[in-house]
Amino acid sequence: MGVEYRFRKTDWAVILGASSGFGGATAVELARHGMNICGVHFDRAATLPNAEKVKKDVEANGVKALFFNINASDPLKRKEVIDALSSEFSKSAESNIRVLMHSLAFGTLRPLVTTDIKEQMTQAQVEMTMDVMANSLVYWTQAVFNAGLMKRGGHVYAMTSSGGHSQLPNYGAVSAAKSALESYIRQLSLELGPHGITCNAIMAGVTDTAALRKIPGAMQMLQIARAKNPALRTTTPEDVAKAIALLSHDDAAFISGNTIGVDGGEDVVSYIGQKDAIRLE
Repeated sequence: MGVEYRFRKTDWAVILGASSGFGGATAVELARHGMNICGVHFDRAATLPNAEKVKKDVEANGVKALFFNINASDPLKRKEVIDALSSEFSKSAESNIRVLMHSLAFGTLRPLVTTDIKEQMTQAQVEMTMDVMANSLVYWTQAVFNAGLMKRGGHVYAMTSSGGHSQLPNYGAVSAAKSALESYIRQLSLELGPHGITCNAIMAGVTDTAALRKIPGAMQMLQIARAKNPALRTTTPEDVAKAIALLSHDDAAFISGNTIGVDGGEDVVSYIGQKDAIRLE
């Protein structure tokens, strides 16, 4: 069992990308500690059961669950969610968004420059990747703050990765988005600090998620991560979820503006010795 503590019955988490991976695990973990969940996800028929399972697991903890199957980068859809939360919050003056988590993984994986122009990243693809995976953090933070839904004691989290400071084939636009995401977090920590709201980027280690498997060479990435990780395993979504729950506790109110690694030390290890390389097999 993990650390046992309960959030207030009027505390809510808004999780962008709540149907699987880090977002799904965090929704369930926060619910386990008594937090109500507003889950935003974008799923078609094939993956919709994932979102339905997360919602069911959240509700099993006796908390409220509002789930929206929408495009999180659409401003009109964002307003629908904010309006629904405002209506829900009108039932209690104590209601507050304690957690806003950005875990959107939707971008284009192509080279920025290549001799085959047809395979090259287009302007529209660059802009879409940046808008969904970085800029939307700003827009959602503005929305919840301006509507008075996030007050003192709130926490903003954005999921980043080592790809924000290192490169992979076809990862250029996503890498840029992760770097921008970390920069936005630092700026938001400056601007929201006076209001008692903290902002941190969470840098997970290589994790076996649906989003990772879309990256070319994903299985090799997992093997290498396992081989060099001091914990001798890869990161799990549950590792990240537990870290976010801890950081959302009142005692963590002075941790802000950081990129926090939840990876067992994986990112600081750059060499796999011959002996350790056996784990790749």
